[in-house]
Amino acid sequence: MRDSRSRNLYERYEPIRRYVEVGFWIVLMALQAVFSTVVAVVDARSRAVPRATWEIVTWEGSSHLVLLALVPALVAIERRLSLLARNHWMRYIAWHAAASVAFSVVHVVAMFGLRALVYAMVGERYDFGGWASQWGYEYLKDVRAYASIVFGLWAYRLFMLRLQGEARVLDAPEAAAQPSAEPESPGTPATRPERFLVRKLRREFLIAATDIDWLQAEGNYVGLHVNGHDYLLRATLTDFLAQLDPARFVRVHRSHAVNLGRIKEIEPLDGGDARLHMHDGTTVPCSRRYRDALRAGAG
Repeated sequence: MRDSRSRNLYERYEPIRRYVEVGFWIVLMALQAVFSTVVAVVDARSRAVPRATWEIVTWEGSSHLVLLALVPALVAIERRLSLLARNHWMRYIAWHAAASVAFSVVHVVAMFGLRALVYAMVGERYDFGGWASQWGYEYLKDVRAYASIVFGLWAYRLFMLRLQGEARVLDAPEAAAQPSAEPESPGTPATRPERFLVRKLRREFLIAATDIDWLQAEGNYVGLHVNGHDYLLRATLTDFLAQLDPARFVRVHRSHAVNLGRIKEIEPLDGGDARLHMHDGTTVPCSRRYRDALRAGAG
């Protein structure tokens, strides 16, 4: 019998996970904006020509508001580039460096656009100054913010992966243990694992390969969707599909594959794509590129 406290720790969090994640970034950016504003106001009072409080609030508020709006883009970037982290770390760093430049440009343009709008509303004109020199200064700050946010996303994703549980092949085929007197014929089907051992919240249990409803590529992992539960296997979707029965499991999207026996309905969409309605109540996208493979497998 599974430990109910262990079961509830993750499964009770999952329904509110999105609200917690969004709320965390809103609260974090708000607190940082308040702290930065207070520090800037105190610093302004010691200057020969102090700035009005509304100006400082506008500067700090606009900066953090744009940073908050950019968090979803950084989530997508971190998830996509995590695919390169294990085997192509130079490309991983290069892409992050390029992304940090684009991040800074968008942040600066949107931030100063908001400031100009507020100044115009009070009948004044906002002067940015020299764009080249100012952007260099802003980029030095933005690259730190970019790295901090990406690191936070990476750490949180790693924590969730550990909490959610990681699966591994239990009965992987033995690789040429002893030479055989009779070589296998080319038509002999490859030995495929039938079960997977799942570790989740310090508990272990088995799932059968045939019980997998559908699969999804998730960074360096493959998400196994089994009877309404999600498990993770450290592998690429292509490599993992090679271990499954091709007569049962078919790739239907760049990042999705399905168990043909678990498809309830195929809903055609415009442009040749489709939406697969599964018996577990979920839907899986099917791109036009893989429709022929789906038809062949279903036939």
